[in-house]
Amino acid sequence: MVGVLIGFAIIGSIIAVGYAIGRAGLLGSGARTVLGRLAFFVLSPCLLFTVLLEADVRSLFSSLLLASAIAAVASALLFAAVALLLWRRRLPEAVLGSLASGYVNAGNIGLPVAVYVLGDPAYSAPVILLQLLVLAPVALTLLDVSTHGSVSARRILLQPVRNPLLIGSALGVALSLAEIRPPEALLEPFELVGAAAVPVMLLAFGMSLHGQRPLAPGSGRRDILLATGLKLAVMPAVAALAGIALGLEGEQLYAVTVLGALPTAQNVFNYAQRFDRGLIVTRDTVLLTTVGSLPVLLLVALVLHP
Repeated sequence: MVGVLIGFAIIGSIIAVGYAIGRAGLLGSGARTVLGRLAFFVLSPCLLFTVLLEADVRSLFSSLLLASAIAAVASALLFAAVALLLWRRRLPEAVLGSLASGYVNAGNIGLPVAVYVLGDPAYSAPVILLQLLVLAPVALTLLDVSTHGSVSARRILLQPVRNPLLIGSALGVALSLAEIRPPEALLEPFELVGAAAVPVMLLAFGMSLHGQRPLAPGSGRRDILLATGLKLAVMPAVAALAGIALGLEGEQLYAVTVLGALPTAQNVFNYAQRFDRGLIVTRDTVLLTTVGSLPVLLLVALVLHP
């Protein structure tokens, strides 16, 4: 338990440094965007490539992945049912709210948590693949249909292929399955660059917290609070119950519950920007779940840490 608290303290301290940098304007107004793009397009793909190259990838596609999928779909469907049937929201807003309820930040926050709390960054890889290959294409298809009246098949099919996280993960998985290990001289640059991913992501995230004011009047508070509650309470609970039902225990049960308790991914807000719908709801849910995920993760560690 002490090791878990130390892990959270490390994450929190780096986020706090990022917040201080953002508040002081030390790196300029565009620094957060630059760091975010650097982490997304360069650092994280290198980290996932080297991690999955060394991992037993056959163990990734197991009951842990199924339990994570059940938790994500359950949270998303609960939001969709309330939004569409009770509140009569339009489909784009319902889709984006559903994503905010079940699409976790397995990259910017999930990778550091997997490193410092779970002790293995490979734990976040199945969730990243699930979201990029299944959840995102389905959501983008629904958003295309509901906002444009037609589906851009080319854009939907190319969405995963263009994602650098998926490319890095896929290359690592392919080489691991083929039992091919490149020479150390070739791997070293990827390992060095990938090692910078976690601290840079945490610094960029801390910078993004400065100046945010959630739950402003007229922002759609009901939707925000529902998505936040589903993400922080329902999803980790369903993940734990699904894990137990599937026979997970010990470290794996702990891992799947921690993954379910991660905050909403910033990608959801990016999708909202792309279609110009649900901007405030997705933005505020990302912020509230990020702040609220820490006590939830601590509670999960207190109850389930092996």
